[in-house]
Amino acid sequence: MSDTVTSDAILWAAQADSAELARDWRASPPHRRAMNLLDGLRGMSAGTVADAVTSLLIDPDWVQQLMAPLVTALAQNPWIDPPLRFSRDALRTGAILIDHPAATITAAILSAAVLRAQPRPSTVVVPGRLTVVRYHRSGGATLLLWHAGREHADFSAATASPAQPAGAVRLSDGLVRRIDGRTHGQLIEDAQADVVTLTANIRADSATLMREYAIDDGRLVRVAAIDDSASRTQMLAAYLREAGRTDAAAAFARASHDPAPFVRWAVMREWLALDAASALPRLREMLDDPNSEVRAAAGRTMPLVAAQMLCPA
Repeated sequence: MSDTVTSDAILWAAQADSAELARDWRASPPHRRAMNLLDGLRGMSAGTVADAVTSLLIDPDWVQQLMAPLVTALAQNPWIDPPLRFSRDALRTGAILIDHPAATITAAILSAAVLRAQPRPSTVVVPGRLTVVRYHRSGGATLLLWHAGREHADFSAATASPAQPAGAVRLSDGLVRRIDGRTHGQLIEDAQADVVTLTANIRADSATLMREYAIDDGRLVRVAAIDDSASRTQMLAAYLREAGRTDAAAAFARASHDPAPFVRWAVMREWLALDAASALPRLREMLDDPNSEVRAAAGRTMPLVAAQMLCPA
């Protein structure tokens, strides 16, 4: 019984200490500096945000001051729960340090031992966002680059150009690089020691898709939505259709102008299934959509909808 009471007391004390650490850390000068900087960048272009974030990442004092309270707290009490969101896999351990609508700054450790043990990747990802990376510890690694061009309004997986090798960069401790993930993919190789990075992912001016390319011939292998907003939009459109919400035409109309072509057409399918009459004017507009696949789908669908309107079941 006493052991249980002691363990519970340790955990309760750790929870209180964790809450205090979170409050103090978020109120600390380095954390406030980052948040205040990003607050002033709402609505700015990706390049402007990247310039500002670079001023943080090139400053080793900012990095050290931001992390020192967390390192000290963990050294003093291993039961402390730092106010960070962690992600882990066999190769990489990461944590979100700054989460802001303008940019997210993450820290990560890449295991050199796991990297050496794994087969060389067969694909490279073009993630779709501009990033700024500080290689706090480079591990003597090399950064390999591929260029895939920018995702344009008429992008189609069927006709996508292949990715091309775009050289290599030898990394060094403290190096800060801007990497345009809207046009480039990258891989790290030949790390002699663990690689420690701080990465700022810029949300403005991002692509709508992540693209994955085969390394051997550069062909496009697959695409995916860059974040979960596309999935949420499609899910909500399906819910409105399933719920019979014929009063939601304005919401369907707004969502049918989503930047992502696949979202625009997914919304249109749900809208047509719910209320073809209200969707028809927007379907006509899609005959001139910037994306050829959406134009083709609208062209195939228009005669079917028109026939249904003339001869309803």
